[in-house]
Amino acid sequence: MESFETESVVIGAGVVGLAIARALAIAGLDPLILEKNGIFGEETSARNSEVIHAGIYYDSGSAKAHHCVAGKHRLYEYCAANGIAHRRCGKLIVATDTAETERLASIAAKALANGVDDLETLTAAQAMAIEPALSVTGALLSPSTGIVDSHALMLAYLGEAEANGAQLVTNAPIDGGSVRDDGRIDLLIGGETPMRLTARHVVNAAGLWAQDITAQIKGFTPPPPRALVKGNYFTLTTRAPFERLIYPVPVGGGLGVHLTLDMAGRAKFGPDTEWLDNADPTAIDYTVDPARGDGFYAAIRRYWPSLPDASLTADYAGVRPKIAGDDYPDYRIEGPEAHGLPGHVMLYGIESPGLTSSLSIAEEVLTKLRM
Repeated sequence: MESFETESVVIGAGVVGLAIARALAIAGLDPLILEKNGIFGEETSARNSEVIHAGIYYDSGSAKAHHCVAGKHRLYEYCAANGIAHRRCGKLIVATDTAETERLASIAAKALANGVDDLETLTAAQAMAIEPALSVTGALLSPSTGIVDSHALMLAYLGEAEANGAQLVTNAPIDGGSVRDDGRIDLLIGGETPMRLTARHVVNAAGLWAQDITAQIKGFTPPPPRALVKGNYFTLTTRAPFERLIYPVPVGGGLGVHLTLDMAGRAKFGPDTEWLDNADPTAIDYTVDPARGDGFYAAIRRYWPSLPDASLTADYAGVRPKIAGDDYPDYRIEGPEAHGLPGHVMLYGIESPGLTSSLSIAEEVLTKLRM
C-alpha cells in the first residue's frame, strides 16, 4: 500500500464539505476532498428543497440560528457575485385557525431574537390578496427566504476550491485510520487503489456518515450518537398558483407539509417527518411510498383547499442526520476545544439549514483548524 502526506483533507463532497474545501483552499491549505461516491453532492445535498432559509425557527443562541442567519447573507452575496441561479421569492407562514394565528407572534419573536428583523405580520385579507389561492386566518411574510440552484452552487464552490489548489478525489471511501503521536491523522483510503494518507488537518464533513468516519479513527474521541429522519417529497403535476413559498405554522417537531418552488417554477410539497428505526445509513431506503400522499392532501388543503384531486405524485426523499438524544438536535462543529486534538474538526448533525449555512460553517471550521 502506497503512503502519501498532505496538508489537509476534507471528507465529504456535499455542499458543506465543498464550502469548507473552498475556504481551506483560499487560506492556502491545499485540501484533498475525499468522496466515497463517484460524484460530488450525491446524497443529502441532492435531496433537499433548495431553500435559502431566513433563520426563523431555530432556538436563540443555537449553532443553527447563528449559521443560518449569517450564512443567508453570505450566500445571497455569493450567488449574485458568481452568477448562480437564485431567487429571493419570499415565504408566507400561514395560519388556518385561531390558535395558529395566535402563535404567529411567538414565531416572529423567535425570529427577531435570531436577528431576522424583516418579518411582516399580515392579516388574512392581506395574505390572500398577494396569494389569492390561499385560505388562511393570518400569516407572516419572510421576504429574505429564497431558492437556489444547489447543483450550480456546489459547482461554484468546487471550481473555486480547485482554482486555489484543492483536488477532488472520488470513489475514495475511508476504511480506517489512527492518530499519530505528533497529532496528525493517518487515513486508510479504499477503492480501486488503496493508500495510506497522512494529514495535518482533517475535516470530517461526511454528513450521514460522519459518525462512522470518526469511529474508524483509532485514538480519536468517540462521536455522538446519530438519529436519522427521512423526509418525503411529492411533486405537483400542475402549475402551482403561488409566487412565494408557503409554510404552515409548525406543529410538533416538524415544519409541516410546505410548498416550495424550484428555479424552473416546479412546485413540490414536503418534506414530511419520518423517524427511521435504524440509524445505519447503509439501511436507508429512499423510495417514497405513494400512500403517504393521502396525508399530504389533507395537510395541504388546510391552506390551499382547491388543491386538485390526483395532482400529487411521489417524487424523492432525503434523510437528515441528527444528534440522537438531544431535546433540540443542533449542529456540533467539534474542534480541539471538544476533542483535544489541534488541527482537526468533526461535524455532526449537519442537516437543514446546512445549505443556507454552508459559507458560515466553513468560516467556523477554518477558525477551529487554526486553534
